[in-house]
Amino acid sequence: MADAVIANWDGHDYQARFFWIHASGLRNPETPHVVEVSYETDGPKGFDDVVVRYSPGHVGRRSFRVETAHHQVKFHVNQAGRFGFKDLIEPEFIGATAVSILERLKEAVEKSPPNSTFTLVTTDRVRDDDPLSKLLKTADKSLDVGKLAVGKTEQSEMGKVRALWREHLKLDTDEELYAILDTFHIMEGYHSLQDMREHVDLHFQVVGLSSGGNSLEFKFDGAARALKVTQRNKLTREAFEELCIEQGWIKSTQPEDRKNISIKSFSDGPTDYLDATPENTLSLLHMFDVRHLQAGADWNTDVRPAVEDFLTRVRETDKSIRLFLDSHSSVAFLAGAMLGFKTNTHVEINQKGRGPTTVWRSDDGKAGPPASTSVIDIGNGLDVAVVVSFSRNALADVQEYVKTKVPSIGRILHVTPVGGPGQKSLAGGEHAADIADQIADALKSLRPAFGAQRHFFISGPNAFAFSMGQHRDAMGPVTLYEFDFKGAVDGSYHPSFRIG
Repeated sequence: MADAVIANWDGHDYQARFFWIHASGLRNPETPHVVEVSYETDGPKGFDDVVVRYSPGHVGRRSFRVETAHHQVKFHVNQAGRFGFKDLIEPEFIGATAVSILERLKEAVEKSPPNSTFTLVTTDRVRDDDPLSKLLKTADKSLDVGKLAVGKTEQSEMGKVRALWREHLKLDTDEELYAILDTFHIMEGYHSLQDMREHVDLHFQVVGLSSGGNSLEFKFDGAARALKVTQRNKLTREAFEELCIEQGWIKSTQPEDRKNISIKSFSDGPTDYLDATPENTLSLLHMFDVRHLQAGADWNTDVRPAVEDFLTRVRETDKSIRLFLDSHSSVAFLAGAMLGFKTNTHVEINQKGRGPTTVWRSDDGKAGPPASTSVIDIGNGLDVAVVVSFSRNALADVQEYVKTKVPSIGRILHVTPVGGPGQKSLAGGEHAADIADQIADALKSLRPAFGAQRHFFISGPNAFAFSMGQHRDAMGPVTLYEFDFKGAVDGSYHPSFRIG
């Protein structure tokens, strides 16, 4: 019984934190189109946990501007939960007794104004072997109605999905089903409760508000409940400002005036629109399928020019930026090369990962010990491989790969953190920048032959890859690599950018 009560509390806190992340957009000059954020408001039942309204409508990957985004937030105390397409017709999946999430969706679509979207946010994950996993678009986690339409008979894989959902909703045609599903998103495997706390702190920090502090109780959880009790749970920009003043949340020292710049090669979820305005966002999502290049796309002729053109404009117009990198490490490295030491652009990185998002700068005071380096001779080739094992030990995978794929590599410079690889092996931005300096010096001391390639295999934070990229001009020609973590292709490395 006690565990059930705690789970209920955690669920409410999780929902409150999701609300505050969106509410921060009401004070962000980068997102003036966020005009109202509501918490447990009167709206379509089942999608009324958090409702965000935009004016003008939010620009995304849809054919229309989204004017209202409805969210149902579903939290579980552990991440063992898995679900599939059949669960969407079961009331128990959303803790109900009579009505399923699909029935809630149908009702919401019928009752909501045009240009609305509906998102299920859940800590549970879609089963890898379930047809539902094939229907979620990488870019925005919407359902791919085109893929759902594949297969002429109800005995086909998608035909079984269509038949089950259509019959459950008492629809006559597949077209009616597609119309209901067209604005549905499923953000599965979403952040932990602790991560959400850190995300609230970071978003509040960016807009000049105080954090929740280092205390057992997170004050913003109770504040959300108080808004509901006092019927102030529908916040406009003016109402949020009044609330911040009333509660004393506004910092006396406001954050530096930095322009938010965002580069995305994969999506971080329904709040990533808060990172930067559309004109200051480079989306590469259309070039990738999950983390792999789409068929026909090329790192050097498609991705690289897009990044370089975008950052050329940035460095010509902005000298102080906050960079959001929901991207491959190769993109982060290239960004560092484009915003190198000679550009006089001061950059701080919003570092995301398995843990909470934090702000990293080369002068943030978060220093750490030098890395351990070793040189391994593997052949007579003139090229040098730099293997950075911060998040995981990548050496064995690299050695296996280069043995058959890159015989021109004769030496490996292996870099590991003191204490061994791990998600917290770097203390912060200054530590990352110092180790990038250390690696650049170590690579120079190897005195690679003229024309020899430097091959980078980086397992570490994007903020480090960015710092490493800032040394590119002094390195000579560089080839970068990406690892196939989920084994979607072959579970090995693949070359990405060739620079210089």
